[in-house]
Amino acid sequence: MVDVGRVSERELLFIIQQCAAISDMEETSDVYRVYEANSPWSDHEPRCLENLDQVECLRRKIKYYFMNPCEKYHARGRKPWKLVLQLVKIAIITIQLVSFGLSNQMVVTFREENLLTFKHIFLKGYVDGGLDTYAVYRQADVYDHIDYVIKQYEHLHNITVGNHEYEKNGSTYTPLTVCQNFFKNGSIYPGSETLDIDVHVETECFNVYPIAPRTLREALPEFVLHFKRMISVSITFVLKAINLQTVRYRELPDCYDFAVTITFNNQVHSGRIKIDLENDVNINECRDWNVAGASPRNIYLTVLFDCLIIVTCITSFALCMRSIINGIQLELEYTRYCREHTAKEVPWSDRLEFVNGWYILIIVSDALTIIGSILKIEIQTKVLTSYDVCSIFLGTGTMFVWIGVIRYMGYFRKYNILILTLRAAFPNVIRFICCAGIIYLSYCFCGWIVLGPYHEKFRTLNTVSECLFSLINGDDMFPTFKNMKQKSSLVWIFSRVYLYTFVSLFIYMILSLFITIITDTYDTIKQQQQSGIPTSELQKFLSVCKDLPNSGVYRLDQNNSFFNCCINRCRRDRERLTSEA
Repeated sequence: MVDVGRVSERELLFIIQQCAAISDMEETSDVYRVYEANSPWSDHEPRCLENLDQVECLRRKIKYYFMNPCEKYHARGRKPWKLVLQLVKIAIITIQLVSFGLSNQMVVTFREENLLTFKHIFLKGYVDGGLDTYAVYRQADVYDHIDYVIKQYEHLHNITVGNHEYEKNGSTYTPLTVCQNFFKNGSIYPGSETLDIDVHVETECFNVYPIAPRTLREALPEFVLHFKRMISVSITFVLKAINLQTVRYRELPDCYDFAVTITFNNQVHSGRIKIDLENDVNINECRDWNVAGASPRNIYLTVLFDCLIIVTCITSFALCMRSIINGIQLELEYTRYCREHTAKEVPWSDRLEFVNGWYILIIVSDALTIIGSILKIEIQTKVLTSYDVCSIFLGTGTMFVWIGVIRYMGYFRKYNILILTLRAAFPNVIRFICCAGIIYLSYCFCGWIVLGPYHEKFRTLNTVSECLFSLINGDDMFPTFKNMKQKSSLVWIFSRVYLYTFVSLFIYMILSLFITIITDTYDTIKQQQQSGIPTSELQKFLSVCKDLPNSGVYRLDQNNSFFNCCINRCRRDRERLTSEA
């Protein structure tokens, strides 16, 4: 770097004279004739020496922007702190995810096994995997099942093998609540095909406290089910338990509140009342605990580690945002140069080159990880229990972080073929998917309407879409054909035409064309890499600059000073003229 303040007046006068002499000799200079002959921008390049130096500085700035961290280190000696930060972030985020996954696994296991326990305790005659067909068909069975739930609830201490307990409100237990939802008034006579009904819904509730064991009639003597008007019957109660799994890992156990709901669903009024059991879980910190060998220190260390991850992600977010801003500023400078000196408009494909998509991916992953880490801290401190939301943020953020590793693989010429192929094929793939998606949706709607009443895989739009997507991948094809009910010959024939045309169209034509698009793009990228010919105006513009990263020229442009750039150019030309003389 030439320090202008240390240049003497005599040297400065000599440099200015040399600049003027070089400007006069510019048209006859062999150097500039070679430059103009090789440059694809020569017809529009400005003839002024200052403009030429400015263009070279711009080329080097853009070329430096697209260098990888190793090249930038050789060019200006800047250490790749951003690369080191990303590698450290990948390591600590992965450790955080594994730790959270193990903790979440214990929570999920405890919650699911308690749900299965409640089904076996409170659902009469329940067997594993039989909840889809668990229903009653007689009035006596409904009363019998409700009576069974009440008895099991009152005998809970003598039945359960777990550490389940009733919830207390002060000194009294909270009750079990039985609620019946039914239409307000109704007179229904299917024999004469007449009915008179009020669609307004009324709710009737009764409370049962866990005292001496009683039957339904003893606990609720006034409870009567209005079967013809009944919509549903729900039984709700709260049980408490403690998860002792964490004690083995020298962590404090959590206290759980299970809000159990047993629903007798009669909305269809088909003579079949479905029975379902669900529970909502609330995790709390135990009030009074004494566990030998366990302390809250592990929680504090985990929270501190999460805070470190948040600080790291904020730093990464700021650095990547700064790089994006620098790229946008450089894009504006390049666009302004092309508009003023070459009378060309920069295409959007070249403009988007300055917006690094990997930085955007890192910014998104940092934002998701910061939110997920905050939620994880709140879960550790028992403020929240939303494990699912936290898992989505942390899992997606970690996925994006690991996908970002491909960016560093792309610095090697033999490993970046995947990135280049995906980026080049993406626009054509999106256009192709839009067209194929229209055909796919048409088959979804047609299958839902026509085949839905006769095939369980076509009952809803969601199941239709899943079934057709499985057919595209060659999965579950024979059962889809076989399970079609032959109640209507016309619909059966239509189903065969429908399925055969869909499989033929999507597997043999659309899927093959989709693979062809990727293959053609791969071949094109491979040929471009082998030929090394610039394919865009931006690449042609940068191909003129032959300065290597370790040439030392980029250190001269570090302060982006035009005057320094001009002085250095004059010094190089003076040395060249001296050597020729």
